Amino acid sequence: MKLQQKLSLYLVPGLLLLLAADAKLSATEQVAGRTPQNASPARGTSLLPGQLACSGKDELQAAAGQAGPELQGGSELQGGPELTAGESTEEEKRPNVLFIAVDDLACSLGCYGDLIAKTPNIDRLAATGVCFQRAYNQLPLCNPTRASIMTGLRPDQIKVYDLDRHFRDEVPEVVTLPQAFQKAGYFAGRVGKIYHYNVPASIGTDGFDDPPSWMQTINPIGRDKAEESLVFNAEPHRKISGALSWLAAQGSDEEQTDGMIATEAIRLMQSKREEPFFLAVGFFRPHTPYVAPRKYFDLYPLDDLRLPYAPENDRADIPTAAFAHNCPVPNYSLPRPTLLRATQAYYACVSFIDAQVGRLMRALDRLELTENTIVVFWSDHGYHLGEHNGVWQKRTLFEQGARAPLIIRAPGQSGNGTASPRVVEFVDIYPTMTGLAGIQAPDTLAGRSLQKLLENPIADWEGYAVTQILRPADKRLDKPVMGCSIRTERWRYTEWAHGESGKELYDHQADPMEFNNLAVEPDEQATRVMRRLQPLLRKHASGDVPQTPFNPTRL
Repeated sequence: MKLQQKLSLYLVPGLLLLLAADAKLSATEQVAGRTPQNASPARGTSLLPGQLACSGKDELQAAAGQAGPELQGGSELQGGPELTAGESTEEEKRPNVLFIAVDDLACSLGCYGDLIAKTPNIDRLAATGVCFQRAYNQLPLCNPTRASIMTGLRPDQIKVYDLDRHFRDEVPEVVTLPQAFQKAGYFAGRVGKIYHYNVPASIGTDGFDDPPSWMQTINPIGRDKAEESLVFNAEPHRKISGALSWLAAQGSDEEQTDGMIATEAIRLMQSKREEPFFLAVGFFRPHTPYVAPRKYFDLYPLDDLRLPYAPENDRADIPTAAFAHNCPVPNYSLPRPTLLRATQAYYACVSFIDAQVGRLMRALDRLELTENTIVVFWSDHGYHLGEHNGVWQKRTLFEQGARAPLIIRAPGQSGNGTASPRVVEFVDIYPTMTGLAGIQAPDTLAGRSLQKLLENPIADWEGYAVTQILRPADKRLDKPVMGCSIRTERWRYTEWAHGESGKELYDHQADPMEFNNLAVEPDEQATRVMRRLQPLLRKHASGDVPQTPFNPTRL
């Protein structure tokens, strides 16, 4: 097929994504009790994975004018200085980086085909950048995945598998991504959660930070911390940090920690607008407890929500080790109404964070920084909301745990407005950022630059992604087990303890929800695929239980 024909297949449906974002924005405002200006009577249609997004400048500007203060998260600088554009300087020609991280966010976004999510601001960002539809983290747990992203190294290189070990214990001289920008003369600052935090316990502190990475850090603390006693905990025997727990909070966005993070990030962008900056902005939600202002809960009536479908015998062909030790019992044995309320609370947090992202994007526009700022939007890993008959939260090598959002909008890239169906990894983020900024990167990085896909999102790529997770010994497993998984455009192949504790093979062309494990009774094709993928997987993830320290209670 000619390139023009291929592009047309993506660009035509891509126009629908901007319309979907605007329609969702209008619908959300109507739920909140307001009639948006220029509201269209047509409902937007969310795209399915693999479809693309694009928009013209005029359409984007028109759409930006529709957002009302409630959805947008309120005023950007209450009581602060007026936002004004900085003067043009030689330094401004060097691209800024706005590095946005979201905690525990699955691909529960309109731009990823989620028909429930109301995320017009993130959808609009996707419509003006490259939305990577198949992006995968290296280890679906907060500390390891964040350490991997920020160092550009795989877990087996930094020896971080739990929530307690710092990457500098293994690689003390490593140059992190923000350090690379500092060395190139950039200001590097952090607001909120970028490296690991214990949530919610460490909100308002530096958490498990890396001081050499930053020149300035800001750690807001909002009313969500003061109101933890109001949180409903569906599993009282567990802490709210790991239990299905939530609060439909009173008050405004700006009173919540994540609203304060957006406010402080905007202040910092304003104060640093005359010099090149690398600004990392990390939001805490939708990590448990699911806390968001009540208006976001109202966007998701319980009657509109459903639990994910799975065949009755879905678990019969799945190895025991594949199920996370923090969720060994399906659905935590909670009743369906409680699970639906948890789902509502999760999506409420997603829309709350979407509003804060919208505030950041509008601040870039007002400060006239948009045309010279690379925006990176990512979540640390995927997340389960009941898939496979009752899997919740993270720590799995299923598609829902390994896949996570990644959107990059880099000024001047010809691929902006087109989603990419290619398989990429989070270790690719580091070399991509340094390459776009034209600064030096360490030669030890594990990933490769995505610049080729930013220019042409459907270019030949031959990508694959490797994700792993370490299981502790428990009542189900008599010894620790390392699980390793490789994802290609068609296949997912997973080994537990080098296959001794089980194997999984899923054909995503025929089985995108991973219901049929072809490794149990492999036919000739399945055998051939596993034989081909096994050495590639073991090249990047040994599958060995680490000899370096790890805390079994913090895996």
